[in-house]
Amino acid sequence: MVCLSDVALVGALTLAAVGLAGCGDDSAGTTSATDGSTGASTTDDGTSGSSSDSAATSEGSTTGGTTTGGATSPTTSDSDSDATTGTSAGTTEGTTGGAEPYPEPDAWGPNQGPGGPQVAFSPDQLYQHCAYLDGGMDGDLGGGEKHDTFEHHNHVQMFDGYLLMPWAPEFGLNSGITFYDVSDPCAPVAVGSAQDNDMRESHSLGFAAVDGRWYMAANYLKQLSLTDGGILIWDITDPKDAKVVSKLKLPGFLYPDAYKLVTLSVFWQYPWLYVAGADNGVYVVDASDPQAPKLAHQYKFDPILRAGQVSVVGDVLMVTAAEGTRTALLDVSEPDFPQPIPGGDFDIEAEAYFSNLAGGYGYYARKQGGGGVLVWDLRDPQAPKPAGDYLSDGNGGYVFIKDEFAFVGESNFASIYDLSDLGDIKPVTQMHLTGDLDTITPIGNVVVLAVDDKSEKDKASAIAPWQEAVDTKPPTVTWSVPAEGGAVGGVRSRVGVTFSEFVDIKSVHAGSVRLYEAGMDPAEGRVDGDLSVQELIVNFAPREPLKPATEYTLEIPAGGVVDYNGNAIAESFTLNFKTGG
Repeated sequence: MVCLSDVALVGALTLAAVGLAGCGDDSAGTTSATDGSTGASTTDDGTSGSSSDSAATSEGSTTGGTTTGGATSPTTSDSDSDATTGTSAGTTEGTTGGAEPYPEPDAWGPNQGPGGPQVAFSPDQLYQHCAYLDGGMDGDLGGGEKHDTFEHHNHVQMFDGYLLMPWAPEFGLNSGITFYDVSDPCAPVAVGSAQDNDMRESHSLGFAAVDGRWYMAANYLKQLSLTDGGILIWDITDPKDAKVVSKLKLPGFLYPDAYKLVTLSVFWQYPWLYVAGADNGVYVVDASDPQAPKLAHQYKFDPILRAGQVSVVGDVLMVTAAEGTRTALLDVSEPDFPQPIPGGDFDIEAEAYFSNLAGGYGYYARKQGGGGVLVWDLRDPQAPKPAGDYLSDGNGGYVFIKDEFAFVGESNFASIYDLSDLGDIKPVTQMHLTGDLDTITPIGNVVVLAVDDKSEKDKASAIAPWQEAVDTKPPTVTWSVPAEGGAVGGVRSRVGVTFSEFVDIKSVHAGSVRLYEAGMDPAEGRVDGDLSVQELIVNFAPREPLKPATEYTLEIPAGGVVDYNGNAIAESFTLNFKTGG
């Protein structure tokens, strides 16, 4: 990440870019929330509105309380603006309750696009660039382009069978998203692209389906502003016609310091959108209506934790410091009222830039005294412990997990590490790309390298093979919250699992992830709920409170959930747990 800490410098940049300000569609209205740092509810300060060429967007009021270290409960000003569980705004994959039989596990497709890479490579092609990605459509390229002019890229994901690449500098000008057909990864084809100049550098993307439409959350900074920032939400139902439908200003946001008071990452455990707000803590946004998100609560740490990365599995929220050593595990069994988990606030061995959560382990991209990867065992959230480390001569950026491998951007290079033995982590290879190489994202048998500063023109992202064969390995479930035979924290609890790799978002549906009362016919005991996916994490959120003192079964049947290459989970997974009371 580029670090701009000089207001004058940002002013010069923004004034220089005024000519670009009309490039994107910035018609979505903005919801504004006032600072709730005193613990009082936020106040109304906007009106409703809609864009002329997209779904209605919100400029309405927001309410929410603030806690410091989990001291008080959230407050609201009236019932209409309370954060709710969104029972009327379920995902397309939400169940309907009653004795309705489940759909078949594979009854979800097809995607519009062809899916992940379908090309094999020879040994001499491995780790070499075979294509570059530039935001916008192919016909837009050239010296007069009005898109992706700053060439700041980060991570990518697959959606609807296409590679989705955001392109946005941290100061939020000349930004957008592009979808690519990467079935032949060395000859990618842009199939859809859209701009919104208020999207800022996004270190994570959250997805949800609501009333038959698909949405994606990212970071927001209104162009030519230093204080109007937070999150924005895209409608990506049609990758060839994506639009921003809402923007939410969050209290306390302040740029140009790139780390101190800005939004750094998001995690959408529908209907709740958790937002890492750096020194502002964690915002909990009611995103049950993606076109009108509302601030429900703000959790502030005492002492301050500079919240950089947020990840949620079931009732456990992992918050890690940006460029720091501290991690806090929070209990979100009351999803709009996070509370500290006893023993879950700890420091790792060295500063890390960003982190990730998979298989019950926290993975950290080390940046102090070198790079590499640090691994902590978080399977018992009350007793985290170190599990492995590897020290390189890099300077950590972001980290992702696929199977037994970690993919770590290290500024001067990007690394792949073999995690088969956490006591003896081994480097597999290093790859290079001109610029600040902070990100390497695995997509099947290729990776996408990305730099967020000082790239060569039109080469801020590069595709490189890392395995010879096309990916045919199916995903497996690697961790669950709660654990088998365990108990959830409350009747508003959610259930979450992690997979061994990123999974296809649309393959997670009512037939492929099921929750029902144990000991009953699944159709009779079926629980109405919403499903959400972010990278390799899948969460199930019941729409109504669970019954107290009741046993439940989460079932993920074979043949349902698939990875980016369409490989389906081969063995069914079941989890039995109970509620208290």
